[in-house]
Amino acid sequence: MTEDINKLKARLKSEPPIAPRRTAKKQAIAQAMVAFDQKNSQAVQGTDFGARLINTATAVYETLIGRRPMRLNPALAGGASLSVLLVAALSATYIHTSGTKFGPLTEPAPTPAPVPNVQKPFAGKRQPQDLAATKQDGTALPDKKRESDALSNIGNSTSHSVAERESFEKSAPAPAAPVLAAPPPMAGMPSQAPGASHRFAQPTSPARRGGIGRAQKRIAAAPQEFKDRAMPRPDRPTPGTYEEQGRDKFENATPNPIKRVSESPVSTFSVDVDTASYSFVRSSLNNNVLPPKDAVRIEELINYFPYDYKKPADASVPFSAAVSVFPSPWNADRKLMHIGIAGYDLKREEKPASNLVFLLDTSGSMNAQNKLPLVINSMKLLLETLRPDDTVAIVTYAGNAGTVLEPTQAKDKAKILTALGKLRSRGSTAGAEGIRQAYDLAKANLKKNGVNRVILATDGDFNVGITNREELKSYIERQRKSGVFLSILGFGRGNYNDALMQTLAQNGNGTAAYIDTLNEARKVLVEEASSTLFPIAKDVKIQVEFNPMKVAEYRLIGYETRMLKREDFNNDKIDAGEVGAGHRVTAIYEITPVGSKSPAVDMLRYGTSTRGTSAGKTSDEYGFLKIRYKLPNEQKSELITLPIPSGTDYASVNATPNEARFATAVAAFGQILKGGRHTGSYSYDDVIRLAQSAKGMDEFGYRAEFINLVRLAKSAPAMDPLRR
Repeated sequence: MTEDINKLKARLKSEPPIAPRRTAKKQAIAQAMVAFDQKNSQAVQGTDFGARLINTATAVYETLIGRRPMRLNPALAGGASLSVLLVAALSATYIHTSGTKFGPLTEPAPTPAPVPNVQKPFAGKRQPQDLAATKQDGTALPDKKRESDALSNIGNSTSHSVAERESFEKSAPAPAAPVLAAPPPMAGMPSQAPGASHRFAQPTSPARRGGIGRAQKRIAAAPQEFKDRAMPRPDRPTPGTYEEQGRDKFENATPNPIKRVSESPVSTFSVDVDTASYSFVRSSLNNNVLPPKDAVRIEELINYFPYDYKKPADASVPFSAAVSVFPSPWNADRKLMHIGIAGYDLKREEKPASNLVFLLDTSGSMNAQNKLPLVINSMKLLLETLRPDDTVAIVTYAGNAGTVLEPTQAKDKAKILTALGKLRSRGSTAGAEGIRQAYDLAKANLKKNGVNRVILATDGDFNVGITNREELKSYIERQRKSGVFLSILGFGRGNYNDALMQTLAQNGNGTAAYIDTLNEARKVLVEEASSTLFPIAKDVKIQVEFNPMKVAEYRLIGYETRMLKREDFNNDKIDAGEVGAGHRVTAIYEITPVGSKSPAVDMLRYGTSTRGTSAGKTSDEYGFLKIRYKLPNEQKSELITLPIPSGTDYASVNATPNEARFATAVAAFGQILKGGRHTGSYSYDDVIRLAQSAKGMDEFGYRAEFINLVRLAKSAPAMDPLRR
């Protein structure tokens, strides 16, 4: 057997090899490719998403930071990863494939091998790959498009001869890495030149790193301006959005002076439950800059927080008040008089129907992420709190004003959301015309026993039509008689007109809030929806008469823009503040007891120090508190009175209830931000210690947030650096 095998081997060696048939080889290859397409047409091709993400991030790391610093300083690499991975993820998303869907990009498949005439051509199955821009020897191709078209015809047609296709294959360059169509430029990145493309093929060896290596060299050689723009920064606006700087407008109010009781024993002011100042202060500190002094209204900082004051049991008397007196933490010779007022909170079944008109600023100045997009999301949150039979209308204004949505029941939520989703910012700001149309729409759909309110969302940049603040104020004053109230929601920084919005809110029987985040929108429009929408009293005024036998001096902390004359208190024609369901109002006086060693104001040489004193039972009172208010549908005011006894003082600040101590910490913080004229050496650290001792339950974390803001204020600069 072995001998026969050896003879057969020798004979086969002497025979010439059998030449393969070219047509059979071509047919076999063609049939194999067809079978591959049929079996794998739905398979995901190329490198998976995770690998591309890691490779892209690695390339950017090495380009912007360098390998050596990354090895020597792991903390640097770890910190940079947070921002770089975001860029890498967004880039890789463009080329991520899922099944046969490629999203915004179309990735060309590899070029199939040329085939002879077969029964199943490749047309429609696989697209030819783009040719490289140069030949293998480095010379430029004369006409890339003509060669690409030729290859396409060969791969998708059966009319060409085998010789023609073989000739073209020999002359064509080696296949290049897949070229992907360029995605739209990312925020902060320059657009590519026409015809440019991004290559995401990751080389597996140094010899194959040409694409990324060239990209690294281009980035390294780029001007610094490009490098600054290459990585998104939170303190810079997205290109194409509107941002001003340093043009915010606030009312310039002189802080309340210290007054001698013997000369001016009565203090009168309108209540204020607005919170806009606190939110703006927070926005400034979160942007690492101290707020302007005029932006700090101390009463709005204090009244931002919910306090656990005892609430009234009956809506017929919508307020209950309590007063506590304790030593001042920043001046041992003085005391603080803390007045806490709680408003009646409506039960769900007591809430009246609502007729709301959203008046939305869609001018060009609202083209920023913290403006119109935040406005729209805020209105969506408010929509969730409404009853099905409540009505909503939408009026917008830019170069002119127009009704986007006629009054629509809240149960038709899809229609309202569709109208909100179509809003775009553009043009100038015809705010006065928008206000007029909104009031007309609200009055046309007036609910006699319900809530009728215009909710204005704007940055306050009115520049078309009536722009004079006094004219707008006069118009709003006349409109409030119709029963339609006005609430203001402020948005944006850099061009925020707080002075105008405060004027409109105060004269429109409404409140003003500043929305800097969606979380704040939820607080104002969801958690405090009753306070925002449903008034329990209007024209609410407070008056305190101090007893000169006990008090030598007093100073009201805050409320500078809300001061009234003494005779205004009993005049029902004088407008004052509105209080919503469940609102809390806090006022703090700093008083100097009679006999103090260091009074702030000298006594008069000519005059009596006990003018108007009372005798007998009133001699042991610090003063007398009076609250005047009107019920929402009434024009005649009612009166609540409360004596302030002197025998119930707290011996120390630490013995004072949490609510009074925390309000005192906020008052101290506001005074320090405004210059600390009366707080002496009291510091931010002292504020933090006092606030921490009185934080209490803090269900929503507002008090903890306040403490962090005080920490930010310790290192924040006085002015925002100029941005270019």
